[in-house]
Amino acid sequence: MSTTPWWRSAVIYQVYIRSFADGNGDGVGDIAGIRSRLPYLKSLGVDALWINPWYKSPMGDGGYDVADFRAIDPLFGTLADAEQLIEEAHRHGIRIIPDIVPNHTSDQHVWFQAAMAAGPGSPERERFIFRPGRGPDGDLPPNNWVSCFGGPAWTRLPDGEWYLHLFAPEQPDLNWQHPDVHAEFESILRFWFSRGVDGFRIDVAHGLTKDPELPDLAGDQTPHPHWDRDEVHAIYRTWRKVADEFDDDRAFVAEAWADTPERLAAYVRPGGLHTAFNFDFLMASWDTKDLRRVIDDSLAMLSGVGAPATWVLSNHDVMRHTSRYARKTVARWVPNQRYQPEGDIDLELGTRRARAAALLMLALPGGAYIYQGDELGLPEVEDLPETVLQDPIWERSGHTDKGRDGCRVPIPWSGQTEPFGFSSDDAYAGPWLPQPANWGQRSVEAQTGDETSILELYRTALHLRRHNPALGDGTMTWLDAPAGVLAFRREPGFTCLVNLSAEAYQLPDDTAILLASGPVPNGRLEPEQAVWLAV
Repeated sequence: MSTTPWWRSAVIYQVYIRSFADGNGDGVGDIAGIRSRLPYLKSLGVDALWINPWYKSPMGDGGYDVADFRAIDPLFGTLADAEQLIEEAHRHGIRIIPDIVPNHTSDQHVWFQAAMAAGPGSPERERFIFRPGRGPDGDLPPNNWVSCFGGPAWTRLPDGEWYLHLFAPEQPDLNWQHPDVHAEFESILRFWFSRGVDGFRIDVAHGLTKDPELPDLAGDQTPHPHWDRDEVHAIYRTWRKVADEFDDDRAFVAEAWADTPERLAAYVRPGGLHTAFNFDFLMASWDTKDLRRVIDDSLAMLSGVGAPATWVLSNHDVMRHTSRYARKTVARWVPNQRYQPEGDIDLELGTRRARAAALLMLALPGGAYIYQGDELGLPEVEDLPETVLQDPIWERSGHTDKGRDGCRVPIPWSGQTEPFGFSSDDAYAGPWLPQPANWGQRSVEAQTGDETSILELYRTALHLRRHNPALGDGTMTWLDAPAGVLAFRREPGFTCLVNLSAEAYQLPDDTAILLASGPVPNGRLEPEQAVWLAV
């Protein structure tokens, strides 16, 4: 039996809880819905579930504005429901990783409510970042920082003080220089670890600490006054000690946006966090040189600190990769900016590339994350009516940025009409976001058993990955290949080839095909396809 920690090779499935499965017929996904789909997740072959925030929340930002970290929001169920899910998932051999949101709370959190009531200069306000304004009457924000959702990062209260929120005004930033904040989150971690969760995904892991002087942001200054500051790592060294108090390899994964692989590796040094999302891979263009550079840089930096890579193609915050890849030219994504696709959409092209990208990602050393619907080849819903948009980015941007709702549409399970099996009951107005009329052809039911479907491609790939000793954690070696073809070997006896060129590529003679993203006529790997080979 392997003694390697599970998280070094795990394939983790992201459940955006509002949009995964609705167990009570109100049009919003919930814990009962997740429980009902555990057999599906087991058959898919994933190792764990990352579940987006399920805590009590006013839902100003889809649950990322947390009012009580120890309570489940009634929209999703109860604490007892969560405990039952953890137990049932473990019986299916699936681990549970909730989200945790340490950068900010909801403005309805008891701490912030106490701070509002206590007034300027009070101890209650020291848990957050309150400051007087600038200008003769203090009517200008304390600095020029802007919110990630648009507009200023400061809101003024009637008593004249301003408070910091790097996201929505309903999400006040915590002051991580205050000992109460440290103690509270260590307590929250223990609360959930004692209930059996196997780890946490850390939201905005790179944003907790700020320059105490709160200077104006001026261009590309280093260090940045509120992103990826060195002081944040002391917090995570303490969190690692809390995780190590519990058995069974409890693990953290950081949502840490860093400018370089070296900066990212700092989060997963010995004694720090276990893993971090590899956003450089997600942001890469569909180009052999760019992909190879990202893979090489990531593996070099992470292996230098003894950490595994964690690859990801999509999540609840970004345009689905089937649609990113559905343009002839795939633009490289600029960090801290919304992705802007270039050119007309060709979903047939996007789906071919998405199938190839899945085999590439799942063959690389380390672990991987699958966002719900990736395995169905779901595209971004780019034509949602403005009247249904709920992402705060839409309002905060002055209706210039539609936000992230397009990747959050409830996924299709069965049938030919909305809600496509998403809900257990059709006696309501519909899912919280409308589903495209043609999604029946992309449903789990429609794809199950169809050997040509992307769902069965994922199922087969995950089964092979679990049982092939060459895959998961480990090393890889690049092989010689023509321009436009990625080729690498993993031992023992496994090769992955991805053809990004415009010409078919003849496979080596001394190989057998384990799995291909599409037909391989006469041993020729067609453009925009990938193949796994036994050597």
